[in-house]
Amino acid sequence: MLRCSQTKHTACICAKGDFEKRMKRLLFLVLASLLISTSIPSMTSANSANDLVSTARSYIGTPYSYGGTTTSGFDCSGYTQHVFKQVGISIPRTTGQQHAMGTSVAKSDLQTGDIVFFNTSGSGVSHNGIYIGSGKFIHSSTSQGVMISSINDPAYWGSRYIGARRVKDFTPEVLVASADVPTEAKKAIKYATRAEIAKTLVDELGLKKSSTQSPFSDVAATHPQFDSIIAVSDAGIFSGNNGQFDPAGEMTRAQLAKVLVEAFNLEGASETSFKDVPKNHWANEYINILYHNDITTGYGDGNYGLNDKVTASQFGKFIDRLNN
Repeated sequence: MLRCSQTKHTACICAKGDFEKRMKRLLFLVLASLLISTSIPSMTSANSANDLVSTARSYIGTPYSYGGTTTSGFDCSGYTQHVFKQVGISIPRTTGQQHAMGTSVAKSDLQTGDIVFFNTSGSGVSHNGIYIGSGKFIHSSTSQGVMISSINDPAYWGSRYIGARRVKDFTPEVLVASADVPTEAKKAIKYATRAEIAKTLVDELGLKKSSTQSPFSDVAATHPQFDSIIAVSDAGIFSGNNGQFDPAGEMTRAQLAKVLVEAFNLEGASETSFKDVPKNHWANEYINILYHNDITTGYGDGNYGLNDKVTASQFGKFIDRLNN
């Protein structure tokens, strides 16, 4: 009996010891996970400066709105916060708060992705934007909404520049207009689909379909934009690919240039020098015609955005200009 009692007692002691060890180990793992999660900054998930610039450009033309933080309207710091958020970088809301974070950067050492600040009110930092290279920055201006300007503009920005902060040290790289927008940003950016563009063109031009059957295997008679798709096809404005129209597909700015020139019978040409449009590119003539008719001025940094997908906002701007 005594031997049995001792065995039970020993087992109890061992069980208690094992329980205490497990609890200590669990406590250690919890503390370790908390330490790791609080020691890693939240601003380290952006893919590249290309992602940031492509995302920032996608909002060009979005109107200015005091206190605005959404794609229906931005103020300056609401815009910078939104763009950085889309590529996984968290920054504070206000211009003053953004000016207080990161590290200070000399004007001569600016890198793409730095936040640049200006004194437009006469009482300290009151405006900011994102530096995109070549002396240019993109920002939400009170006059034109999201646009690209020069930080050295002698008429305004040059004399009001007061500094820059770096919240993410991107690896230096060559920026290209065709850089893909990251997945997170794609969810937030509204691109114009081929079906939506077709519907708008039909409404603007008063087109009517003459065919009764669809030549496209992916456009059934029940499709909500059936009439519009057939109408632009009958008018020769749109063509499919391998027997498909791809209604939900997106269009590049180069493709849209061709569509708009042919749909609105635009003529004339002014020689442009967009850095990303080679003279021998098939869309060069169409882009020159748009430029000649004041339908496009490009991004403002010397690029047209040849292979960038057309956002709904950009398409709306093109149509507005065609109607003026």
